Amino acid sequence: MGILYEKLIRPVLFLQDPEKAHDSGIAVLRLVREWGALCRIMERWNLVRTQKPIELFGLTFPNAVGLAAGMDKNGVCWQAGAAFGFGHVEIGTITFQKQPGNPRPRVFRYPKEEAIINRLGFNNEGAPTVAERLAKYSRRHKRRQMLLGINIGKSKTVPLENAAEDYLASFRLLADFADYFTINISSPNTPGLRKLQDKELLRGFLGPLIEAKKDRAQKMGESAIPMLVKIAPDLSFRQIDYILEVITELGFDGVVATNTTTQFPPALNNIAETGGLSGKPLEKRSTQIVKYINNATEGKMPIIGVGGIHDVESASRKMDAGARLIQIYTGFVYRGPFTPKVIARGLANRNAEWV
Repeated sequence: MGILYEKLIRPVLFLQDPEKAHDSGIAVLRLVREWGALCRIMERWNLVRTQKPIELFGLTFPNAVGLAAGMDKNGVCWQAGAAFGFGHVEIGTITFQKQPGNPRPRVFRYPKEEAIINRLGFNNEGAPTVAERLAKYSRRHKRRQMLLGINIGKSKTVPLENAAEDYLASFRLLADFADYFTINISSPNTPGLRKLQDKELLRGFLGPLIEAKKDRAQKMGESAIPMLVKIAPDLSFRQIDYILEVITELGFDGVVATNTTTQFPPALNNIAETGGLSGKPLEKRSTQIVKYINNATEGKMPIIGVGGIHDVESASRKMDAGARLIQIYTGFVYRGPFTPKVIARGLANRNAEWV
């Protein structure tokens, strides 16, 4: 199926504008979701369950492979993830305010490098609309199989000094539906967002989010929702040390490493487009950061490894570096819809000790 996709299906998809092709992919996922019987059959066929399920953040993951944020920005098709082999899906990035994102064109493919550059800018329908959509689904389906992560970010028009309140507004609306939250402070496409990773702002910004998480758990009489922080690959190790110090002291549950990079490889140095680079060229740096975090925390900080994963070997390198889970997106685009199944099966067969 992988060869069929790469030789026949992908060339046709790549004739389309990248965003239009993305919309086509979302349409297919929605169709699978809506055909309940088909979705269940595909899930039985494609969802790899490891012999020993992965216990992390107080959650149980059927396998190590997730769909990274960016594909399903508005929570319209995440339920179909298991039908293609994903053990969890992260939706978003969702901001409190509805926003169109940056002007088009804003997504660019580089097939030779198996890379994508995007400058989307958190285009999404806003937390109130997404929360309403998730609530309707929850009312119809009291039980669900997919583990759902919700990735939240800062609304573009909100100044940095008010960022915590903006994230909190999204958290409060979406908390009833999330298995875990990812706090995105690392996209390069929202002006100033990455400054939230700086020493001067980080602790004051993250503290209120943790307090809100604890307060909600106490009021609801249940376990707190796991909360992770997604960091950039362009940080220095000194900057990473400070982030680890803060999130450990505050009680965050893990790190998502990493977001897209603004450091392009030589092959792409002369292109005119700006934005965040994902795909194969990001693999080495993101894996270095996963390994650094794992070593710096003596394996005590759970890591979701993201960046450049496209096959079993690249996934294995992330796991060897210390990731407990991985996520893919660009690899899903380039290698085809059943890449998660192939990777999950390969990881399950190769290294049971990871889990």
